[in-house]
Amino acid sequence: MEKILYLRKKAIERRKDIIKMIYNAKSGHTGGSLSCIDIIVTLFYEIMKIDPKNPDWDHRDRFILSKGHSVEAYYSVLADLGFFPKEQLENYCKYGSILTGHPTTKVPGVEVNTGALGHGLAVGVGIALAGKIDKKNYRVFVLMGDGELDEGSVWEAAQIAAHYQLDNLIGIVDRNYLQISGNTEEVSKLESLKEKWQAFGWVVKEVNGHDFEQMIKVFSEIPTKKSPHLVLARTTKGKGISFIEGKINWHHKVPNDEEYKIAIRELDEQLLKVGEQI
Repeated sequence: MEKILYLRKKAIERRKDIIKMIYNAKSGHTGGSLSCIDIIVTLFYEIMKIDPKNPDWDHRDRFILSKGHSVEAYYSVLADLGFFPKEQLENYCKYGSILTGHPTTKVPGVEVNTGALGHGLAVGVGIALAGKIDKKNYRVFVLMGDGELDEGSVWEAAQIAAHYQLDNLIGIVDRNYLQISGNTEEVSKLESLKEKWQAFGWVVKEVNGHDFEQMIKVFSEIPTKKSPHLVLARTTKGKGISFIEGKINWHHKVPNDEEYKIAIRELDEQLLKVGEQI
């Protein structure tokens, strides 16, 4: 229970970072960053082998944020873990800052540049295959958006991953049902996603993407079966802030002064409740 409360606390703190970064920069992808932050927190604080003091450690697990527009969530975790000074978050999207609106390898801890949707899984396949060839035991985690699955390149990569039996590759879909132009099932029907990935030869696990206990269990128990693995994480876009949750218009939107104050107040109240349980 103590571990779960720790992760909840970290996730709420990171949500505060996300809102502050977007508010200060007057730019950013709010809804998607809030929906995937619990997943990223679980991976970086509990599941993956990493060394913030040595970002290029040869045996590290690799993480690729294929939905690169949700970079605020990524940066906030990297900064908190010490990959770079946390003060740099204040310069997000400002002139001269390495913290741009999509991940780049100029940022310590970022493996590949992402932003054009549909590329991350293909790159992950290449890195996972290289690990097999070099007989290294790292794993590759690729976090995709559900709207991103409209891209045909995702499914080409999925087919190749199964062909090469890349059991060191774990794909994750942030399944919040909302993309920039509307509900995913209205824009381009995706369901049934579980059966589709299974048809491509992947082992699929479904999980609540905001339940740390569930996520730890699923990621910890992923077996080696000579197949790539897909974690279908059900999430809520804008999770954690009442007036943003489930709202499509918050895909890319900056809070005004009043909205910012409300968001920070809600998150502070959540932190207080978690603190009372620790």
